[in-house]
Amino acid sequence: MSHSAHIPSHRKPRRSASKLALRAGVAGGVLGTIAVAGAAGPANAEPVTETIEMPTLGSLDTAGLASAVAASAEASQQEALDQSLETQENAALQKAAKEAKKAKAEADRKAEAERAEKARAEAEAKAKAEQERKEAEERASRDRERTQLSTASTSGSSSTVSDSGSSGSGSSGTSDSGSSTGSSSNETQAPSGSAAAIVAFARAQIGDAYVMGGTGPNSWDCSGLVQAAYRQANIDLPRISSSQSSMGTSVSLSNLQPGDILYWGSRSGSYHVAIYVGGGKYVGAQNPSTGVVERSLDWDTPSGAVRIL
Repeated sequence: MSHSAHIPSHRKPRRSASKLALRAGVAGGVLGTIAVAGAAGPANAEPVTETIEMPTLGSLDTAGLASAVAASAEASQQEALDQSLETQENAALQKAAKEAKKAKAEADRKAEAERAEKARAEAEAKAKAEQERKEAEERASRDRERTQLSTASTSGSSSTVSDSGSSGSGSSGTSDSGSSTGSSSNETQAPSGSAAAIVAFARAQIGDAYVMGGTGPNSWDCSGLVQAAYRQANIDLPRISSSQSSMGTSVSLSNLQPGDILYWGSRSGSYHVAIYVGGGKYVGAQNPSTGVVERSLDWDTPSGAVRIL
């Protein structure tokens, strides 16, 4: 025989440790049962001649065991599925709560913006109505003043005509000549010196806005503009129109010079002032609808005039 030939082994195959332990346990249980039975029997009992066949591992109920394992696995899978569904539901609830909170915040913001816009619109409407009311009162006051002045002028003219008629036609001719000369002088006279600075400043503000209490540089009321114009000639005037018209020397409208202050109303209680700029015109901050404008004397004839220069 060749030294390299295969020699079959006579060893028995090793059983696994688990199988050996199981068999040993079964055998031990059987032997113990027999020993207990023998000890409990009578002394003169006959020897056992029958053998008992013990169940083997192959005869166990493997189908029931498999069913139990399958049921346990199914229960575990169902529990995992339930937990997954619960997690998804909680996440959906949290997302819905966040979206609802965000939507509420946005709705509150829009509502607040709408309230603010409504309040602003109401305030603007109220301010506009108040301004219109003041303008209406101012126009009514001017109309009353004009009516009073017109009535006084008519009474004075009637008295003058009566006196003139009694004194003769020569006096009347002199009066007409003087009036014509004064009017012609207003049309041709040009400002000079301090008056030129006052007139130039006033005309430079034409187009600016009218604002009650405005003192410049881009918005004025009537007395604010006159005060600023005279400041160009280093003359400080009071702030309000009634005080401005009370200064200087009173002059007739037929003898005006550029830089004279025109007033509407009584001299000590005037409600509006402007600056005569020559050529039968004046510059003044009229009202919010017109702003600073240049107008002719007959557009809104003043009540009187004062000369400060």
